[in-house]
Amino acid sequence: MLGRRAVLTGGLATASAFALRPAAAQSKFPDRPIRLVIPFPPGGVNDTVGRPWAEKIRPHLGTVIVENVGGAGGALGSTQVARAEPTGYTLLMGTGSAMVIIPLASVRKPYDPVKDFEPVGLMAANSLSIAVNPALPVRTLKEFVDYAKANPGKLSYASAGVGTVNHLAGELFKSIAGLPDIVHVPYRGGGPAITDLISGQVPAAWTIVNNQLIELNATGKIRVLAVAAERRLSAAPNIPTTAEAGLPGVIASGFIGLFAPAGTPAPIVEQISKASAQALADADMRRLIVASGFEPEADPTPARTRRYLADELARWAPVIRSIGLKLD
Repeated sequence: MLGRRAVLTGGLATASAFALRPAAAQSKFPDRPIRLVIPFPPGGVNDTVGRPWAEKIRPHLGTVIVENVGGAGGALGSTQVARAEPTGYTLLMGTGSAMVIIPLASVRKPYDPVKDFEPVGLMAANSLSIAVNPALPVRTLKEFVDYAKANPGKLSYASAGVGTVNHLAGELFKSIAGLPDIVHVPYRGGGPAITDLISGQVPAAWTIVNNQLIELNATGKIRVLAVAAERRLSAAPNIPTTAEAGLPGVIASGFIGLFAPAGTPAPIVEQISKASAQALADADMRRLIVASGFEPEADPTPARTRRYLADELARWAPVIRSIGLKLD
């Protein structure tokens, strides 16, 4: 009886092991489509990068469904991802406004960018620049600073709106350059700000570097004095940096990166990160990123993303405090 019972028990155990194998195989990540949340309405620059990325990553991760969840400057979609199951099947295309400005400037913080997310990988970054109307008698950033000091209270700068990275870049510049009298003129978006810069309604603007800006500079409709970057941009190598003008602390950029809910298993984060790096290395994808006004990220790893986010939070926290910015 014992022998027969042992045989039966062994047979059942073996059968159970075979029965479990298909289930284990089915649980291999990913076994269903991944959801990528872009926390802004359709048609913006994030779509320009995010949707082609979803196609390029298909051979490595399978289907990625892009979902635009706009609202509250990116907070609505970001909050959804922060509260999602940490399985790797919900990802966020995080940006500077959603991952840095909103958490720092909100009285009631919708999420913590460090505690509520796992960094997966940076995708790209775009730098800001200071541009002037050609009628302003300055050709370099140093001349602009000298002119502003010689004409206190007579200059203003346009931005894409209160609380945007353009606004914060302008305030950072004022602080480091010692120009507190320059007045901030917020607009409802970068387009109207550039329109008024061209017409001379405002003498200067802090704006994202993109193809339109580069073309306007090349045709003389505006004059870009410097880009707020550590090195010259590949898309605009003739424009000097703020560091070259003697203001190395004036660094300002927007970024796009992948984030998962906190608690997502490290092997899954690593798998997604490596697949994303392969998608971003595609030559067509890199050309598209550059054409969108971004610089492709050279080190799209979770560790690099974590350091980058920490640096951005440290850079903008004192600026936000100094101007008393509150978004709610």
